[in-house]
Amino acid sequence: MSFESLGLDQALVESVGRAGYHQPTPIQLQSIPAILNGRDLLAAAQTGTGKTAAFALPLLQQLSRPANAGGKARGPRAVILTPTRELAAQVAESFREYGGALSLRGVTVFGGVAYGPQAKAFARGVDYVVATPGRLLDHLRQNTVSFAGVQTLVLDEADRMLDMGFIHDIRRVIKAMPTQRQNLMFSATFSSDIRKLAQTLLDNPQEIDVAPRNAPAELVAQSLVMVAKGQKRALLSWLIGSRDWRQVLVFTRTKHGANRLCKQLEADGLPAAALHGNKSQGARTRSLAEFKAGRIRVLVATDIAARGIDIDALPHVINYELPNVPADYVHRIGRTGRAGSEGQALSLVSGDERAYLKDIQKLLGRTIPAFDVTGFELERDTAQPEARPARSSGKPKPKGNGGRGRPGKQGGSRGEGASAGRRDAGNESGAPSSRRKRRRRPGGRPQGNRSAR
Repeated sequence: MSFESLGLDQALVESVGRAGYHQPTPIQLQSIPAILNGRDLLAAAQTGTGKTAAFALPLLQQLSRPANAGGKARGPRAVILTPTRELAAQVAESFREYGGALSLRGVTVFGGVAYGPQAKAFARGVDYVVATPGRLLDHLRQNTVSFAGVQTLVLDEADRMLDMGFIHDIRRVIKAMPTQRQNLMFSATFSSDIRKLAQTLLDNPQEIDVAPRNAPAELVAQSLVMVAKGQKRALLSWLIGSRDWRQVLVFTRTKHGANRLCKQLEADGLPAAALHGNKSQGARTRSLAEFKAGRIRVLVATDIAARGIDIDALPHVINYELPNVPADYVHRIGRTGRAGSEGQALSLVSGDERAYLKDIQKLLGRTIPAFDVTGFELERDTAQPEARPARSSGKPKPKGNGGRGRPGKQGGSRGEGASAGRRDAGNESGAPSSRRKRRRRPGGRPQGNRSAR
């Protein structure tokens, strides 16, 4: 089927074509007609399946119709809430790209940037707003925006917003809106919490589920290497340098760990930048732009900050540290294998992460293929809290040479801590900081290493 057959106006069909898309994806096939017909929607789709266009295109068509209320300054008729600044910026860019031929005004609202320009945009009048909950609630408190004319509310990545603790802010925002409106919820999963929220928010919704729950993208080739924690950095530099990988997204669990790894990669001759909630919005925007343009070779990110990264042909995702929440693994590797492009997801797994790996493979329903790298074999001694690197006779020890040929000096993140605060993607999951051995439970998982939500 074509986009035109879904009931979209010719101007939107042409804009989608200019963006390089001609055949709607499954989530778009089902969502676009339902939204155009005014239905509430509860939709689950794995990342990289065209979810943003599934609600952006029909919303733009609805907004292009004359507004019900007049006046010099018009309040937004559509509100799109996202969990992170990066995702808000990405969604807003899609609205601008698809709606370029339409006379619509929008504003992107999130923390970490000046408040004044956002207030001025509301004063001039906007048709839609893409926002994170916290900063939008600030505007409501300051009476810089009115939601009296809101006709459609979109919760994008609703599961992540619940995980981040935004539910109370979301309810306060919703309370300022008319009760009669269209509500659209998009989520990676239909968890029990999502269904509870849907029951209180949606009116007889059409339910769409186009992918198995927590399923990774089909075009992502997954693999792992068992390696001692102290050798991870050396192995990472060697893999990127020797295989000439040019665009690599690397995940760490903590903000401090991302900063430290970024500096180590730079020392190895690999241009890198860190992306996390402690970075200013300007720094985050510049790093992402330089990464997309190829001027930065490695982007080291935490789970929260990476939610807005949308690069059609991103070839490599590397889990420098496994997430302690299995579903986050699926979200991480979903940054590659998007828009029909193939991708590779590699995990560097140390001995103390075996419990995390077991949980991830249980969620996936299969074993992730493993391979060895000569000189980095992990010893089979599972009784130690932290496995030692293998000592192979006759083999030279790795030496640092800028990520080319053989790996650099041994390094890595030991006991990297993170603070946990919540404000527009400023909170990250983090393991507790400690330089002493941690007691281990019978299951092999270190005590106290839980996500700070």
